Amino acid sequence: MAKRKQQTDNSPGSDNESDSERSLVDVDFEFFDPNPDIDFLALKRLITQLFQADAQLLPVHDLADLILAQPLVGSSVKCDGRESDPFAFLTVLNLHVHQDRPSIKALTSYVLEKSSADPALHSKLQSLLGPSALASPNANHVGFVFSERLINMPVQIMPHMYRMLADEIQWALDDNEPYDFTHLLLISRVYRLTAEEAAELHASAPRTKRQKQSEPPQGAGVYPFHPEDDIIRRFATHTLDYTFTHAQPREKEDAFGLDTGGRMMLIPANRLRDIANAMAEAFPQPS
Repeated sequence: MAKRKQQTDNSPGSDNESDSERSLVDVDFEFFDPNPDIDFLALKRLITQLFQADAQLLPVHDLADLILAQPLVGSSVKCDGRESDPFAFLTVLNLHVHQDRPSIKALTSYVLEKSSADPALHSKLQSLLGPSALASPNANHVGFVFSERLINMPVQIMPHMYRMLADEIQWALDDNEPYDFTHLLLISRVYRLTAEEAAELHASAPRTKRQKQSEPPQGAGVYPFHPEDDIIRRFATHTLDYTFTHAQPREKEDAFGLDTGGRMMLIPANRLRDIANAMAEAFPQPS
C-alpha cells in the first residue's frame, strides 16, 4: 500500500497561450517504503546519477543494499504502483552505525577528502567522522541524507518526502532505533555556467507561467540541479561546492554538456522539520 498519493500538474502553459501551445498532464505520484525486491536497479542508477563519474569510487551495489535494508525509514516515489521503478528516493543512513560497510567507508573517505578544500568544514567533519570520532562510543552521530530523483520530477514532491523523513526518524527514535543524529550531511549536484552559457540558456527558455516560477540562470555562477537545495542551504552551517575527481576536462571550446560538480551541506539535525516546512512554503502544491 502506498504511503500517500499526490497529484501534480505537469503543465507548462499560461492563460494567454493558444490551445496548440498548452499541454496539460495530471500525474498521480505515490510514496512507498523502500522495496528491496523491486527498487535495487533503479536505486543504483540514482546513486550513479548523484555521484556522476565519481560513482566509480564507491561500492554502489553495497550502498543500494544498505539503503534498502532499512525499509521503515525513507521513501520512494512511483507512478505505476508498488511494483514499478522509483523515480525519486529520500532516506538517511547512520554513518557511525554502518562505518564498517564498504560503501560507508568509501563515502566517509570521499567526504573527508573533498572537504579538505574548506578548512572549517574539514575540521568539523574530522571531529565527527575522523577515526577517533568513529571509534568513540560517545561520539555525535551523523546521518547521510541520500536524496536524488529523475531530472523531470517536480520539486513539489520534496516537501512531503522531507516531512515523512522527519516523522520516520522520530518514530524510529521512539522505538530506540539508532537515528539520534546531531548533524545531517547531504550531497547534491551543481552545474557551473560561464556568462555566455547563461545568456544562451536564458534566451532559449520558454516564457510561460511555469518558467516564471523557476527562472533560468541569468549570469555566470554555480547553480543546483534541484531547486530545494537553495532552501536546504539556508539551514546549513557549512556548504562546499567541489569538483568531481573523475570529471571530464572541458578546456576545449566545443566541450559538450554541462560542467557539473558536487555540493556538500552540513546541517544541524534538529532543523530537518524546519527544512520540510520551508520547502512546503516555497513549493506549494498546484491548486
